Amino acid sequence: MNKGFDNQKYLTLQSEHIKERIAKFDDKLYLEFGGKLFDDYHASRVLPGFMPDSKMQMLLQLKEQAEIVIVISSSAIAGGKVRGDLGITYDQDVLRLVDIFQRLGLFVGSVAITQYTGEAAADKTLAEIKKILYADKFRNKLSGLGIKSYILRRIPDYPDDVENIVSDEGYGRNDYIETSHPLVVVTAPGPGSGKMAVCLSQLYLEHKRGIRAGYAKFETFPIWNLPLKHPVNLAYEAATADLNDVNMIDPFHLEAYGNTTINYNRDIEIFPVLRAMFERIYQECPYKSPTDMGVNMAGNCISDDKIVREAACQEIIRRYYKELCNIKKGAGSKDALKKIESLLSQANISPNDRKVVSPALVREEATGHPACSIELPDGQITTGKTTELLVSSSAVILNALKMLAGIPDDVHLISPEALEPITKLKSCYLDNRDARLHCNEVLIALSIASAKSDDARRALEQLDKLKGLEMHSTVLLENSDEDILRRLHINITCEPRYEFNSNYHNS
Repeated sequence: MNKGFDNQKYLTLQSEHIKERIAKFDDKLYLEFGGKLFDDYHASRVLPGFMPDSKMQMLLQLKEQAEIVIVISSSAIAGGKVRGDLGITYDQDVLRLVDIFQRLGLFVGSVAITQYTGEAAADKTLAEIKKILYADKFRNKLSGLGIKSYILRRIPDYPDDVENIVSDEGYGRNDYIETSHPLVVVTAPGPGSGKMAVCLSQLYLEHKRGIRAGYAKFETFPIWNLPLKHPVNLAYEAATADLNDVNMIDPFHLEAYGNTTINYNRDIEIFPVLRAMFERIYQECPYKSPTDMGVNMAGNCISDDKIVREAACQEIIRRYYKELCNIKKGAGSKDALKKIESLLSQANISPNDRKVVSPALVREEATGHPACSIELPDGQITTGKTTELLVSSSAVILNALKMLAGIPDDVHLISPEALEPITKLKSCYLDNRDARLHCNEVLIALSIASAKSDDARRALEQLDKLKGLEMHSTVLLENSDEDILRRLHINITCEPRYEFNSNYHNS
């Protein structure tokens, strides 16, 4: 992979600036971590060279001072919102993050549930009651695991009615989150969870208790010192199309300093609230703009802008295909799709700029069967078609491994005689209508074959080289295949159609 981002420089600069920000506040700093604190694959895709665990590496340097509060909205819990890169729901990811943080020696203080609407009552809509019931059920689960949880209630006219928000009838009605460390890191499974609302609520409640707390934001995207229409910033809009986030020139920063910087609508909308809060507590606000709130050195660590631009453009295209498939599955949004189409136009790109799309479609047309294609590290593209024994995703993985290992195309890594008993088991004894082998099954068969076959062993040794490769399927993949490809960190896109005309599809 060609790198366009200096990760070591980023770790150094970012750590230095976080420590400087901590030193500015006497008692406690609430540091909002935007994006993924752990395994930030979006950042690693659009900034080649960025390591997915970079933020975690910085945090570990401060673990003696820090505790973590994980935020999730009641809407995400009730709606079963899924983290796309991992294929798990936000509430499942909260528990996963707790395990990861604790395993690394970090202290997880609690979980905050935002957008709570109060106790179930007859005057509430069914959607509101559902949110309450699901949130309460999740709280009971957390309690059973020994994890503290707190509730932040929905405030009417948020964020416009500053007078009400910054009062006992606004933030004052929220639970006070008990913390014990000078650095409180506020993170979440994904965007739109309410991290900033948690921080601001805590500033108000800390002040009521005589504690002088501060706030800062560690948000990777949008990158404030890149142009508004830079593909990296457009890719952030594509990633949050369902939230309708919009990148904007920061008007407060422009007025205060005469410099153009980039932020996004939610931070700009909430800035008057934060400024009013600081003015009420300390008689002045330490920040003149939303950009001032941030601690983000990513833009200073781009080493090759051309590589980064291309990577970000590819991410926008991937998001386009993903939304098309979500709509086909009944989980997407036409408004989000329209927004991504607009971003494609702004970046002056089209889905045809994804190199792996055309070869897959050509292979399907030539064979009459669903097909997949993968672009290898040297730029070569290999394809695989669906057969009686293999689905196309399994076939293309085997073909890619053969090419990476330098094994001739006509060599069978797994003999058909070894595969046929597996398909018979699935169809005759397990009552599986699809007896063909999927990715997980093929990889298990390949690992068994490697015990006696040097070719299979050499092919298996290439698995790590699949990480970060681009892949396209002419049909929607089943859950098991998507899961394996995700675990291999292959960037998969699909045409928005099923292989069979059926009302049921395992996806």
